Amino acid sequence: MTHASDTSKTSDPSRAYGSGAGAQGGVSAPDGRQGPAVSRAGLPEWLDPVARAADRIEPLQLSRFLPPESGAGRQSAVLILFGEGPAGPELLLMERASQLRSHGGQPSFPGGALDPEDGDPRTTGPLRAALREAEEETGLDPAGVQIFGVLPRLYIPVSGFVVTPVLGWWREPTPVRAVDAAETARVFTVPVADLTDPANRATAVHPRGHAGPAFLVESALVWGFTAGVIDRLLHFAGWERPWDRTRRVPLDWHA
Repeated sequence: MTHASDTSKTSDPSRAYGSGAGAQGGVSAPDGRQGPAVSRAGLPEWLDPVARAADRIEPLQLSRFLPPESGAGRQSAVLILFGEGPAGPELLLMERASQLRSHGGQPSFPGGALDPEDGDPRTTGPLRAALREAEEETGLDPAGVQIFGVLPRLYIPVSGFVVTPVLGWWREPTPVRAVDAAETARVFTVPVADLTDPANRATAVHPRGHAGPAFLVESALVWGFTAGVIDRLLHFAGWERPWDRTRRVPLDWHA
């Protein structure tokens, strides 16, 4: 599977380094650096539908906003981290500090822009960035995270970010917290059962008329890019339950 702006399959980290059950251990990137592996070995069975979805989902099935063919946009990555909690399978989210210029106050996946030391954005750079940013923002130990897939790169027009969603299994959970209050208001987990509950689903409507999926969970309204990716993952994993798409939640002008 290639992306709209890709020129070869090697620009997709999950394809360049393998995401099958046999892929494991560190791998060498084209620049010779040892990078994170994409591995399915030992995944719990309940994650199999997500792993299969990652193999077949196409960019336009995730979002209509794809990276510009010109190559413009700031390369970034987010970590979509699944774990097991008291209420069963869960997803790690954080709430961005309200004073941030970009997406301030929004619940989101841990993540951020690639740094030069992360390496090639066409290969293992996004994997390194997703783990590094998650550690910096939530305090989790990356050693306990197993990357099992990479979704197609997407584009966030309002901020100009080209985002690679990296799928992770929290094999060995560690305590998490808001490491820097200037960037993160809080860190929390959401049971997948709550995300699939029709009572927690709605359509968020921006004053400009934009509308998209939303989740009302853990005293938060999850909307925008994060909600869109969650919505599509639930759908393609076969976890989605029928919900009332006419239920509207208005956003304010600061959203």
